[in-house]
Amino acid sequence: MEKELRNLRKAMNSSTHKGTRFTEAQKEKIWSALQQEKFKANRKPKLYIYLIAPIAASLFVLIFFTEIMSSFAPNEEIHQGAKQSLESEWKIRTDYYSKNKLLFSVFPDPFLSEGKPTGYIFSFKEPFEAYKGKEIEINAISEETGEILNVVPNQVIVEPSPGYETLERFTIVDFTIPNAGLWKYEVYLDNKLYGDVVLSVKNEESTQIFLPENLPKFVQKRDFEQIDWNRKAVHIGNNILGNLNKSGVIGADIRSVNINQKWMWHLWGIESPTELTVVGYHRKESTVYPILTGGWSIQLGGENNGADAHAPSSVNLPYRGEWAILLYVDEKLFDVLVFNINS
Repeated sequence: MEKELRNLRKAMNSSTHKGTRFTEAQKEKIWSALQQEKFKANRKPKLYIYLIAPIAASLFVLIFFTEIMSSFAPNEEIHQGAKQSLESEWKIRTDYYSKNKLLFSVFPDPFLSEGKPTGYIFSFKEPFEAYKGKEIEINAISEETGEILNVVPNQVIVEPSPGYETLERFTIVDFTIPNAGLWKYEVYLDNKLYGDVVLSVKNEESTQIFLPENLPKFVQKRDFEQIDWNRKAVHIGNNILGNLNKSGVIGADIRSVNINQKWMWHLWGIESPTELTVVGYHRKESTVYPILTGGWSIQLGGENNGADAHAPSSVNLPYRGEWAILLYVDEKLFDVLVFNINS
């Protein structure tokens, strides 16, 4: 042990550790270096350090916010009908797609217009199992007013359309849209929106009127445009339906649709008339028809049932519904009879 201690003292007294440890010159160098390090430690950071920190923080916030917002963004797969964008929400369309698949189409009455009872056919394309047992409801929404009309009340789907394997011909009969403009028809299944279509409802005044080629030339289109549909024919005595002290007919309340029926015409306030022309106009169809089985005109006779002139005839109406019967005496418009023919 003592031997080891002697060897240690001998090593410590070697030239590396012997004598003065640091000269004065070395001390000065060490002191100078320490002062320079202290100066560097107290020196302010450069400008770019202040710029980098807020930029990095802004990038972090932007990335974080983007991720958060994307998590709340609507999933197109959740919303059916992604094919229609918001810009085309009120664009006229009769087909509804979901994921590029046609779900249904609508075939409205070609004369769809305000204030007239019209029909629709909805053609659903999915297999019947997709609809069986579900409740269907259809509402119409006005773009202009926001008014909501219940077109088809809630009802359970029990069977396919007659003659079809699915709901190929889901029919709506005689529904009236009160105002012209764009209307969106929303289809609900079990109170969930299934899809929608947008239709244009025309103004009653702008509805096209179809005139047959053989219509007498003295009959004018304006005669139909000026019909007062609120001036309904009433009972005026002797089984006559008509306008008091002007014109009327016996037989209008008897079945006359798709069957030849006897009608007796009566006119008041005329002298020595010779010919009566009868022109039928169906409101829903916006079409003019010759309702007399023998043509447009018949000869007038003398007094009958208190009227100044009368004429028997055979009449056959092609459709039920509202009819305006325009009467022309000797090629001049004399009166208009408005009937609601049910059979």
